Amino acid sequence: MEAVLMVVDQPVSAFDLARGLDSTVGQVTAILEGLAAEYTEQGRGFDLREVAEGWRVYTRPEAADAVEHFLREGTEVRLTQAALETMAVVAYRQPVSRGRVSAVRGVNCDGVMRTLVLRGLIEEAGHDPESGALLYRTTSYFLERLGLRDLDELPDIAPFLPDDIEGLDDTGEHTT
Repeated sequence: MEAVLMVVDQPVSAFDLARGLDSTVGQVTAILEGLAAEYTEQGRGFDLREVAEGWRVYTRPEAADAVEHFLREGTEVRLTQAALETMAVVAYRQPVSRGRVSAVRGVNCDGVMRTLVLRGLIEEAGHDPESGALLYRTTSYFLERLGLRDLDELPDIAPFLPDDIEGLDDTGEHTT
């Protein structure tokens, strides 16, 4: 159960954990509550919280400054493949909402987007007039790190796209 909780990027319900681990909701709930109490008692840098009808591991408030500093200043920390893909979607589609980035990548990108904002590579760029969703764009720090003067210097992505993109919408889904 701990291994699953370490990789989820959004709260997971006790029901979903029970189903995935071939257990009962009561057993899973008891284990989750026990783990949460154990983490608190041991003073770990993280805790297990029940939020949004699910459970997820979070950084403890007293460790938040260290984590934020690590994400912002940790030049030795490389971006993950997910972060690179997410940043590419933002760079080529900006201004773009989290929902659109998730649709293009096919996975939830909320956590990765937060990390990129904390590292100063992307920033808020207003709200979508139709949906009201928060929009994101790349920053001057992004350009600096990539050695670009402006976004016009981004490489053309056409050579990397599949040949059969006719009939695909903005999310990569086939139109009917």
